Amino acid sequence: MSSILKKSLTDLTVEDLMIPAEKVAHVQVGNPVEHALLVLVESGYSSVPVLDLNYKFKGTIAKTPILKSVMGMERFEMEKLAETKVEAVMQVEQPTLTMDTDFLTCLKVVINHAFACVVDEEGYFLGILTRRAILKEVNKSMYTTK
Repeated sequence: MSSILKKSLTDLTVEDLMIPAEKVAHVQVGNPVEHALLVLVESGYSSVPVLDLNYKFKGTIAKTPILKSVMGMERFEMEKLAETKVEAVMQVEQPTLTMDTDFLTCLKVVINHAFACVVDEEGYFLGILTRRAILKEVNKSMYTTK
């Protein structure tokens, strides 16, 4: 954290600000949607990363698409939660970042997304960069006297 204090915003990269994969709630493509909903509710997040069995990033899953997937004409068909797989409901078009992505690029990405997933060159999931982390750094830089 002390290395962040010495850097200006333009010198920061994803590596300085990201949350590592082992601290991030996630689900896998083959999990039932019921499991994904439990993870989302328990974690308090509105969406989480979706990984394959090799821990490669595949997309994200959120509460709203899950609920839409079980919405029938007259009621929620909750039995579908156990039958439907995450891969049928997940969002695949998601921006990703690499460890060396610069701060301004990160800022542009999190304008439209609460978080962006960080991957390596082979697509393995390394963690996330949150909008909160970016805003904290902007706020800090605005109040730091030089």
